[in-house]
Amino acid sequence: MKNIEDTKHDMLPEYNFDYSKAKINRFAIKQTPVTVTLDADIAEVFKDSEAVNKALRAILLALPNSQFHKKT
Repeated sequence: MKNIEDTKHDMLPEYNFDYSKAKINRFAIKQTPVTVTLDADIAEVFKDSEAVNKALRAILLALPNSQFHKKT
């Protein structure tokens, strides 16, 4: 049986994995993303989905008795 020090020397500096044959993780939680269309004036402020989600989470945290508090 090899010890940890011997294993370090067996490792290559880089590995190239072929992900074309990868299978979907059947145990992963399946979440379907929701697409929302923003009006042009709102889209000027929120450049990406991360910015929109951050703003919406802040609003949800500010709401009293929000279901969002129970999930986080």
